Amino acid sequence: MTTTDILIIGGGAAALCAAIAARHSGATVLLCEQAPRSLRGGNTRHSRNLRIMHETITPLSTGRYPAYEFLADLDRASAGNSNADLARLLVYESADITAWLAGAGVQFQPVADGRLPPSRKTAFLLGGGTAMINALYATAEQLGVIIRYASEISALQLDGERVIQVQIKSGSATHTLTPRAVIAACGGAQANRDWWRTTWGAAADGLINRGTPFATGAVLNMLLDQGVQAVGDPTRAYLVAVDARSPADDGGIVTRIRCMPAGIVVDANGQRFHDEGGDTASTRYAIWGQRLAQCPGQIAYLLLDARGMRNAPPSLYSPCTAPDLSTLAEQLNIPTPALQATVAAYHAAICPPIDAQQLAHWHTVGLEPPKSHHALPLIEPPFGAYPMRPGITFTYHGVGVDAQMRVTLRNGSVMNNLFAAGMLMAPNIFSSGYVSGLALTISCVSGRLAGQAAALHVQG
Repeated sequence: MTTTDILIIGGGAAALCAAIAARHSGATVLLCEQAPRSLRGGNTRHSRNLRIMHETITPLSTGRYPAYEFLADLDRASAGNSNADLARLLVYESADITAWLAGAGVQFQPVADGRLPPSRKTAFLLGGGTAMINALYATAEQLGVIIRYASEISALQLDGERVIQVQIKSGSATHTLTPRAVIAACGGAQANRDWWRTTWGAAADGLINRGTPFATGAVLNMLLDQGVQAVGDPTRAYLVAVDARSPADDGGIVTRIRCMPAGIVVDANGQRFHDEGGDTASTRYAIWGQRLAQCPGQIAYLLLDARGMRNAPPSLYSPCTAPDLSTLAEQLNIPTPALQATVAAYHAAICPPIDAQQLAHWHTVGLEPPKSHHALPLIEPPFGAYPMRPGITFTYHGVGVDAQMRVTLRNGSVMNNLFAAGMLMAPNIFSSGYVSGLALTISCVSGRLAGQAAALHVQG
């Protein structure tokens, strides 16, 4: 094949939604996924929910989530730095996205089943992100989308406001394509370790990539080098606390560490460095990811006693355990006297509430840093520890788009046959912070919009 109506670069939710929408509009579509079939789907494979606006209670939610509240959450998370028009478009287009996805074969978890935490703002996928990816690929294939795996974009040539040629490398062969439109839906540069080192220096060696190893930013750099408008911050990324024993790539959501309030966190020198009880909302994942990036060697340890381990949520890896803190310190290669002094100072500062059963009200007095909530003593053996590192999920750097998902140029003009979807354009909507389910919503909504707009372009 040397030509097609629409070439889609990427293989995650954004790319698949674009492909399905474009085929529904009558365009011929070629989808190139850099990963092999067994690893297709990008970070979507590790997703579990998406954020949706709904003015009435639905079978997928526990209450209303009106547009103004979604917009307020988005504005707060992004510190007011989002493109207001695109944010509004995202919110209102999210209202019917679950119905559209269901029509493409995706199944959702009804809240009445009681199998997942109740949510008013997000809808959970039945079977998780992998089930979603498999359903979307099956639908795309049924609709006639041509899919090429292990296909990497080696060159993408722009001429003024048009893409005129694309080179695709597959194994040892390179093919030249002249599509009538291109949709780039291949994510940012979160898997590019050279970029990590340029941004964070030696600290990059302590990071773990939670998602796909194929998001290297190659297409992003090709576009920026040819005058495409950059958005977001190339020096920032969304970091989350993950188990330090996680694989270097693709560990996903199951590697996340969540129970900081149940214990204390110390660095490699045995010193506490932040209030473990100050963050109990889901935002604590990202907060601790940034904190870990500032630690010596980018590693720290969550210490728990037996009570804390019983109350901790399930995790992929079991904690390191020992009958006493001294033995645990030796296992973790933490200076034993320093850890003993840290724990002793913590215990001496604990102030129980009048009602000792109000566990959240236990706090410290005169300790720096304090533990403002859940400051229970670590006294019940055995003792355990989770080693933690910062896990990178996505970058806050991408390309500018307009309301039709057309890519914008630095000179203010708009590409007429190049579109972007998913995390490649997500920094238009948020370039800092996060709220749960947002990335998948952006991917599905922008993918559908890009597919529809690209089909309209090639048809007329």
